[in-house]
Amino acid sequence: MKVKSRVQLRKNAKNKMLKDLESTFGEEMAGLEKKTLEKVALDEFSLILVDGKPLLFEIEEHLFPTVRGALEMGLQKRLVVVDKGAIRFVSNGADIMAPGILEADPEIKEGDFVIIVEETHRKALAIGKALMEGQQMVNADSGKAIKSITHVGDKLWNFEF
Repeated sequence: MKVKSRVQLRKNAKNKMLKDLESTFGEEMAGLEKKTLEKVALDEFSLILVDGKPLLFEIEEHLFPTVRGALEMGLQKRLVVVDKGAIRFVSNGADIMAPGILEADPEIKEGDFVIIVEETHRKALAIGKALMEGQQMVNADSGKAIKSITHVGDKLWNFEF
């Protein structure tokens, strides 16, 4: 991934961004107010560095945590829990099939970005885009439920300056 630009966010841009994140994830995002946020433009999307760490990214004009960001911030909304059998596939970038989903946030709408976590420790494995509503994911017997965008071990996970 090639860095096109890197700039520190101004206070008003930072505040708007934090307000959007808090509306999605709640108070868990309040801790970012005191941190330095930088926007890094890459080929495919923009990364938001939080004190130098790639914890957020901008995709389809939406701001969402990276897998590393979801792990570090301990987010509890927009979660989809997959069973143990799905872990190795999800960790390798596979899309998430409905039969492997144990739980899903009922507030998830089709098209929302979601955090895929494993059932035992609830650690983030991937970020994806919902192809169906949360309740539908849990009840469906077949079909693709989530399109994988980024996962543990991919180029975004390993991105360093």
